[in-house]
Amino acid sequence: MSLLCVRVKKAKLQGPPDKFNTYVTLKVQNVKSTTVAVRGDQPCWEQDFMFEISRLDLGLIVEVWNKGLIWDTLVGTVWIALKAIRQSDEEGPGEWSTLEAEVVMKRDEICGTKNPTPHRILLDTRFELPFDIPEEEARYWTRKLEQINSLGDDEYSFQEEVQKKPLPSAASQCSFEDADSAVDDRDSDYRSETSNSIPPPYHTTAQPNASVHQFTVPSRLQQQGVLRDSCADSLQNYDVDYREHVAISPAGSSRYGSSCNVSQGSSHLSELDHSHESAHGSEQDDEHQERESNYSHHSLVSYHKDSQTWLKEQEEPRSKGEEEISETEGKHADHSTAKLPLELDKSKDVDAAAQVRYHGDNEPPPFSPARAHWIRAINKVRMQLQEGQDEADPSKPPWLKGGPAGGLYGIDSMPDLRKKKPIPLVSDLAMSLVQSRKAGITSAMATRTSLKDEELKSHVYKKTLQALIYPISCTTPHNFEVWTATTPTYCYECEGLLWGIARQGMRCAECGVKCHEKCQDLLNADCLQRAAEKSSKHGAEDRTQNFIMAMKDRMKIRERNKPEIFDLIRDVFCESKLTHAQQMKTVKQSVLDGTSKWSAKITITVVCAQGLQAKDKTGSSDPYVTVQVGKTKKRTKTIFGNLNPVWEEKFYFECHNSSDRIKVRVWDEDDDIKSRVKQRLKRESDDFLGQTIIEVRTLSGEMDVWYNLEKRTDKSAVSGAIRLQINVEIKGEEKVAPYHIQYTCLHENLFHHLTDVQGNGVVKIPDAKGDDAWKVYFDETAQEIVDEFAMRYGIESIYQAMTHFACLSSKYMCPGVPAVMSTLLANINAYYAHTTASTNVSASDRFAASNFGKERFVKLLDQLHNSLRIDLSMYRNNFPASSRERLQDLKSTVDLLTSITFFRMKVQELQSPPRASQVVKDCVKACLNSTYEYIFNNCHELYSREYQTDPNKNQDLPPEEQGPSIRNLDFWPKLITLIVSIIEEDKNSYTPVLNQFPQELAVGKISAEVMWSLFAQDMKYAMEEHEKHRLCKSADYMNLHFKVKWLYNEYVRDLPAFKGKVPEYPAWFEQFVMQWLDENEDVSLEFLHGALERDKKDGFQQTSEHALFSCSVVDVFTQLNQSFEIIKKLECPDPVIVAHYNRRFAKTIGKVLMQYADILSKSFQSYCSKEKLPCILMNNIQQLRVQLEKMFEAMGGKELDVEASDHLKELQVKLNNVLDELSAVFGNSFQTRIDECVKQMSDILCQVKGTGNVAANARNTVAQDADNVLRPLMDFLDGNLTLFATVCEKTVLKRVLKELWRVVMNTMEKLIVLPPLTDHTGTQLIFSAAKELGHLSKLKDHMVREETRSLTPKQCAVLDLALDTIKQYFHAGGNGLKKTFLEKSPDLQSLRYALSLYTQTTDTLIKTFVQTQTAQVHDGKGIRFTANEDVLPDKASGVDDPVGEVSIQIDLYTHPGTGEHKVTVKVVAANDLKWQTSGMFRPFVEITMIGPHQSDKKRKFTTKSKSNNWAPKYNETFHFILGNEDGPDAYELQVCVKDYCFAREDRVLGIAVMQLRDIADKGSCACWCPLGRRIHMDETGLTVLRILSQRTNDEVAKEFVKLKSESRSTEEGT
Repeated sequence: MSLLCVRVKKAKLQGPPDKFNTYVTLKVQNVKSTTVAVRGDQPCWEQDFMFEISRLDLGLIVEVWNKGLIWDTLVGTVWIALKAIRQSDEEGPGEWSTLEAEVVMKRDEICGTKNPTPHRILLDTRFELPFDIPEEEARYWTRKLEQINSLGDDEYSFQEEVQKKPLPSAASQCSFEDADSAVDDRDSDYRSETSNSIPPPYHTTAQPNASVHQFTVPSRLQQQGVLRDSCADSLQNYDVDYREHVAISPAGSSRYGSSCNVSQGSSHLSELDHSHESAHGSEQDDEHQERESNYSHHSLVSYHKDSQTWLKEQEEPRSKGEEEISETEGKHADHSTAKLPLELDKSKDVDAAAQVRYHGDNEPPPFSPARAHWIRAINKVRMQLQEGQDEADPSKPPWLKGGPAGGLYGIDSMPDLRKKKPIPLVSDLAMSLVQSRKAGITSAMATRTSLKDEELKSHVYKKTLQALIYPISCTTPHNFEVWTATTPTYCYECEGLLWGIARQGMRCAECGVKCHEKCQDLLNADCLQRAAEKSSKHGAEDRTQNFIMAMKDRMKIRERNKPEIFDLIRDVFCESKLTHAQQMKTVKQSVLDGTSKWSAKITITVVCAQGLQAKDKTGSSDPYVTVQVGKTKKRTKTIFGNLNPVWEEKFYFECHNSSDRIKVRVWDEDDDIKSRVKQRLKRESDDFLGQTIIEVRTLSGEMDVWYNLEKRTDKSAVSGAIRLQINVEIKGEEKVAPYHIQYTCLHENLFHHLTDVQGNGVVKIPDAKGDDAWKVYFDETAQEIVDEFAMRYGIESIYQAMTHFACLSSKYMCPGVPAVMSTLLANINAYYAHTTASTNVSASDRFAASNFGKERFVKLLDQLHNSLRIDLSMYRNNFPASSRERLQDLKSTVDLLTSITFFRMKVQELQSPPRASQVVKDCVKACLNSTYEYIFNNCHELYSREYQTDPNKNQDLPPEEQGPSIRNLDFWPKLITLIVSIIEEDKNSYTPVLNQFPQELAVGKISAEVMWSLFAQDMKYAMEEHEKHRLCKSADYMNLHFKVKWLYNEYVRDLPAFKGKVPEYPAWFEQFVMQWLDENEDVSLEFLHGALERDKKDGFQQTSEHALFSCSVVDVFTQLNQSFEIIKKLECPDPVIVAHYNRRFAKTIGKVLMQYADILSKSFQSYCSKEKLPCILMNNIQQLRVQLEKMFEAMGGKELDVEASDHLKELQVKLNNVLDELSAVFGNSFQTRIDECVKQMSDILCQVKGTGNVAANARNTVAQDADNVLRPLMDFLDGNLTLFATVCEKTVLKRVLKELWRVVMNTMEKLIVLPPLTDHTGTQLIFSAAKELGHLSKLKDHMVREETRSLTPKQCAVLDLALDTIKQYFHAGGNGLKKTFLEKSPDLQSLRYALSLYTQTTDTLIKTFVQTQTAQVHDGKGIRFTANEDVLPDKASGVDDPVGEVSIQIDLYTHPGTGEHKVTVKVVAANDLKWQTSGMFRPFVEITMIGPHQSDKKRKFTTKSKSNNWAPKYNETFHFILGNEDGPDAYELQVCVKDYCFAREDRVLGIAVMQLRDIADKGSCACWCPLGRRIHMDETGLTVLRILSQRTNDEVAKEFVKLKSESRSTEEGT
């Protein structure tokens, strides 16, 4: 084993100084140490580190890190081969090394670095030479050691195994980020030390600030401040004998090998009590301590050795020898590096010592040579220390832990997590730890100096025997009788007058003392002694002897009855039986001697008083003091007008009677008539302000004491306290401590004996009940000792209480002690804070007057407060949930904290001390922080230990995969399980116990809050990292999302900090849920195709009798609902993210349903011939709509995100349209059959004869006819509609009915009311065909053919009635279509209109045509009006494809008398005629007036033709007479340009229509009309034309049909 010393000196970094805040990490042989962080580009660390090296084939890795807010970044690395490092005892100047960016790996070990950076670091590395031997010899021993080591490989294999085991990072409880903060923590009582321990965020590549690396080192210890225990040891190690040390500090109890480097400043946690500082505080020691604290903690030896001994400790009980060795090992680091000037005799001594160690005390077989090497060194040091101790201070008890650094204990104690036996999760980690840790504040804190002051102990021993052999409490009391004084006498106690019957008193028959009846209880009860003294003074020897005999008897009886008392006193002060017997004799004699040989010089300084009563009218007093010892009385000067006077006057007395009293009385000086009168009656003229009576026997040494002023009588009004400095020099006891110090010595030694010696460190709690139970400190025997001593020597009970409190504070972690301390402190508080009505001294002043010492007690409480906080910050370890007893102690510990806070507020009267609830809260948070970090870092191990059902699965994972990974998500559910177990434990075990602050502190809630906050931080980082790589399945992310949601909802949602807030966690998973939704869409589409295929194979069967749709719809929506159910179960509390999910899902729904509809639509036509199938398919689409509506509601209905809602509404409309299309297709599929039925109806209708005017009695014949006509249609409908009614869903049924209704109406209109002119539709085609044939006669034949007959009025009446019947049929008594729909349906209205037209006259029909057809040519556009016919208009007609233009002038004249209209039309010219012909072109213009009442008037004029002129001028005028029945709006002019042909029909070039209504306002106009190819008309026009075309006998009608049917003839060459 070699000791490697590394000094990290400084570095030079390239870059701006403010960019760097760097620290250096050293790694060697699985150990890691870290420097503090230093800012700037030339950081200087100057820090030393030591490592114990067993393998020289490795290297030292030096990493420089730059501290970041969240991540730390690597600046560079240096790798130094250990073989290349020099061996030396001297520090060198160091070597500059260039930092490199990357490491070179070989077989998983670092073997070098590459890629230099511009940064450099200065390091001094060397191997320490052992024990100041020359270098040559060092090399020789090194070689030897290596040879021995190679032999002991099997030993090393075990040690390496220990090294390789991944060690959990011990959680930091009060980590100091840097050395400075440790120093600043002096008054840490008013700050929370637990705030720094923030767990590391989840990390992959960068290094977090918290410095928990992947190294298997307890790395958290780097930040943890000084280990309290080892700090105290290392600084104290000269005068501590280790063998006895073991008794109170079991080996390994808190020694972790740590690479701490906190400066000595941190030990300020336990500041020194300088008055009791141990003797070796020289400069050399200081220097040594400084080195100690910097070096010793870097050694790994204590770590590896201890880890073994700790394991052993778990496995087998330890013999004393083992303890010695492991303790020795534990200490070794301190000495090996202390550089003590050791002179080593390398041969005999060491070997002998080693042999003794090997084979003594039933030890295990000898250990490895390397270990032996260290133990030899230790033994040598121990011998020297023992010698040194003997020289230094033989009186110092060896078990005492004194010295300047009795720091707080075990700040970092964390359980050893490598125990094999399974233990409950975190809380019970260490019952053994709790027992092994020192149970309280170390000695420096409780300052129990009396334990080692042999001189004082010897004196106190005697005094105690004296008090106990002849106790005041039960020796002969006075024998009082009523007594009347015949001469004025004064009361022994109060000096009041006793005289005559009026002022009778009491007199003791034994000793003759006289007093008032009210004063008898105040007298010293030791009557026998007083009587003996009095008798001897008066020479009554016999009487004296009697008294002495009586006293001897009493002492004998006492000794016989209570031997246990004297045995205990002897044991406590470790006196031999011989010495004890001699002392008993001496003490008895001194009791019998009484004061005969006793004398003392007493010096009393009256210093000051506080809080006196105001006796003067001015509200003040003029106090002075009288002091009386025996018969001697002295007084101070008067201080005028002051209730807090200061006298500072010294008086000297001699006293020859130990039963005498010092009477100190305070008076208010008066100088008025009233006081003079009083002086006549009493011996006192001044007002009494209070007194204190001090037994001389209670005085010893130098005392500076505050005494409360007491009353003299019940009527006295007294308050305040007086401070006296008393110096007593008793003959023979000149240099003795005051009795308060003596009492402290007695109490502390007694406590130590009962607790540490008899009780093995366990405090025995006395069983006491009642109001004064708190004044019982020990069991009966010990309690009697302290009470008698206190009574004899005037120790106040409050002083006793405070002394006991101080003793307990050194054991405050023992079971049951916190409760006792809490009660004690509560009573101490009450004593000082609850002032009486008669006392107006403030609590802080009363406390300042405490004989215990204000500073001392405050300091004690401060240190206790700190320790309690540190322990509460590890409440899981110190107060495991499995131990009900410890939980009770936890509660009491918090009560104690509360009492300390109360003390600070009420007694110290501080303004705002830290609230107990807040302190506990901070502690709980700190503990939870470290607990979280601990479970995070050891998640796999803890989980497999607690929850793994299969024990074989335990060690599956390699260490590097046990933490969070981007390859899988296994880590997080385990962590959540552990977090839940922590929160549950806090909720169920700790919350009921820590219930003192129900409003402010609920541990369960804080636990949930802290755990969630830390978890959230890590989880967020993890998910961000996963988002970049996405190496896991989306389903895994979804499952994790569910777990996180459950954790949040179960424990976090209702916490005050989170209530009403939108949590962050849905955002972490949003991308993964979106990914899942994307994938789900593909699944849904696949599923849809599968469902449809299956359905198709089954022939689209109905799912059941009641369901009218097939199973594919159900399947599709089952899948969609399941998908949505998953989204819904996420219960995402973030409305924005829910909206995103809904939008995405709405798109999926749209895609799936539209695809379904598309597939059905495509194949629907082919199913129309089947009976039920089309209905089922339409039902399917309808069911899609129904289910979609339900889904819409499920997704939030009106609350749904607008975009998603619009998407679904749009989808609903699309599906509606699909259903419309399908029902139209289905309806049209019946067209041919309906055509046949309607033709049959038409034939039957033809046979109905008769006129239109139906007589009343012939009505039923019409009904009969209607029924006959309807039969074919009804037969058809009956069969189908019955089927539809059973097969179709109601909505679908209505649609089908509507379509059938439409088809029936249209077909009746086409085939019955307005039968077609031929098979072609549209009249134009017919006429053009007829024209081409050139035979108008054929057209006329066509018009009168049988099938184009016209309906008679009676047939119209029959049809009308038939329509009503059909309407009723389709209404179906409310089950079919609504009546309003039927009435308003355009198809029925069109049919009705067509029917109504049959009954109208030709004039009416023509008028209707003119008024409705306003866009016959060029959509009625393009006619331009000009000032006169010769002027060409500005612009072209603006119509498409005109075939020419005609210019005409129209004048409209209305006769004023008859109202007849006359129209004059002048055809001016034609222009730009488009016509091709090879022959003669002779255009002329034909003008026709169209309108009603024209049968008897001239309706048509033609101009002359102009040969071969494509822009002919005509200038011909024509006159039309219109009559007065209708206005101009019922007429139109039709202008037709034709090519004149001889002996055959003229050819039409183009047509224009001019509506007279357009010029009615103008009266006259000139206009240009563009020519069109034909007349266009709407349904109404066509219907009119069809009806008129059947009126073959009406010339006007025939002419009208011909006019409106004309179109441009075919040109040549086209």
